[in-house]
Amino acid sequence: MIIALFFEVGTVLLVVPWVPYWEQNYFIYARPYVQPIMTSNFVRGAISGLGLVNLFAGVAELASLFLTRRARRDADRRPEFGEQAGSEESPGAGAPR
Repeated sequence: MIIALFFEVGTVLLVVPWVPYWEQNYFIYARPYVQPIMTSNFVRGAISGLGLVNLFAGVAELASLFLTRRARRDADRRPEFGEQAGSEESPGAGAPR
């Protein structure tokens, strides 16, 4: 679920500063002194950079999920220490000494 959140927030932060809606929002009309800051390409780039960070975090979480699943699957297939593959008990376990 967190992976989807990272991808959604990342995509929105990456795209929204560059659409026309960005310059026509409530905050710019309510506080005119914010307009030069919000329409600055530096601020837009910084917000898009945060979007890239979120997208990267989503990719990292997704990779972590796949690697964890692979490690669990490989651990389930691996025989335990001292056991031989293909047998449930080690040879000689029931033999008298």
